[in-house]
Amino acid sequence: MRAFLNLFLVILMSVFPVSAFAQNFPNQKYEVWPAKDFRFHTGEVAPTLNIGYTTIGNPAGEVIVILHGTTGTGAGMLSSAFGGELFGPGQPLDAAKYFIVLPDSIGTGKSSKPSDGLKAQFPKYNYDDMVAAQYRLLTEKLNLKHVRMVLGNSMGGMQTWLWGIKHPTFMDILVPMASMPSEMSGRNWMMRRLIIDSIRNDPEWMGGNYVKQPRSLQFASLFYAIGTNGGNQGLQRQAPTRAKTDQLLSERFSAPFTGDANDHLYQWDASRDYNPLDHIDKIKATVLAINSADDERNPPELGVMEKALARIPNARLLLIPASDQTAGHGTTGQAKWWKQEVGALIQSAPYLK
Repeated sequence: MRAFLNLFLVILMSVFPVSAFAQNFPNQKYEVWPAKDFRFHTGEVAPTLNIGYTTIGNPAGEVIVILHGTTGTGAGMLSSAFGGELFGPGQPLDAAKYFIVLPDSIGTGKSSKPSDGLKAQFPKYNYDDMVAAQYRLLTEKLNLKHVRMVLGNSMGGMQTWLWGIKHPTFMDILVPMASMPSEMSGRNWMMRRLIIDSIRNDPEWMGGNYVKQPRSLQFASLFYAIGTNGGNQGLQRQAPTRAKTDQLLSERFSAPFTGDANDHLYQWDASRDYNPLDHIDKIKATVLAINSADDERNPPELGVMEKALARIPNARLLLIPASDQTAGHGTTGQAKWWKQEVGALIQSAPYLK
C-alpha cells in the first residue's frame, strides 16, 4: 500500500494540484499580483489578470523560475518529491543561495481562471498567454531583467521551450522536462481531446454553466492519469494481480476530487496550438532536456527530441532509463532522478549576460 501511495502522489503532481503536500522553506511567501490590461493572443483584454505566485529563498541570489504541470500550482512544486529534493540546505537549488519563483499559470491556483465567475466566457487562453503572464510577473512585479534558469515539468516543460524562443537572452539555462518541442499530436493530443470532449458532451456541463460539477470530470481525469502516467513496469509492480489492480483503482476513484470542470477543460485545451519546433533555432540558452524512457506522452522512439536538440548550439538530453521504480510521465516529478545533473549544470553553464 505504501508503494502505491508513493506512485499516486507522483501521478498527482502531474495531474492535480498538490499544495497540500508542500513543505515550508526559508522566506516562503505566497502572493497575488494584479496585472493590468492583460492582452490575450485572441486580442481580448482583461482589465485585471490576477497572477498567483510563490517565492522562496534569498532575494539577493540568482533567480530560478520553476513552472508546474497542467492543473497544478506553483506551490505544488514544493512537495517532498520535488522541492524537498532541491531547495534544502546543501541541495542543488539551496534556497539559502537562490531566489526561486514559482508562478501559478493562468487558470490555476490564485491566478485568474474560469471558475472565478466568467465560466465559459473566460478568454480561450493558450501557452503563449501563460508565458506572457509569467514574463510580466517577473519583469513588472519582481523587476527582474535576467534569470539564471527556467525549469518546467510537463506543461511547464512545454512552456520552458517557449520561454527560450520568446525571450532568448532572458535566461542562461533552460531545463524542459517531460515534454517535447513539437506540435501537440498523436496519443498525447488524443487523450487530451478525450478529457475535453468528455466534459463538453456531458449534459451536466450545460455549456459551462453547470450547477454541480459534471461527473465526467473525475472519471475522464483519472482515465487520463492511468493511461498516460505510471510507466508499464512501475504500474505492474504496484498491481501484479487483477485483484490488487481492482483494489487500487477503487481507491483512486474514492479519493477526494475537488477540481472544477471549466478550469480543467481550459487547462487541457490550452495546449491545442502548441508547436515551437519551427522556431527552436532562436534558443540561445544552454538546454538540458530531461525525459524518461517510459514517458507515455512523450515516447522517445518518435525521435523528435534528437532532431530538435541538434538545432540548438548547446543542448543535450538526459533520458532516465525505465524501470519498475520509475513512473512514466510522472518520473520527472521526482527530482531524485535528475537533481545532480541540474546541480552540476547550474555551476558550469555560461552566462548570457
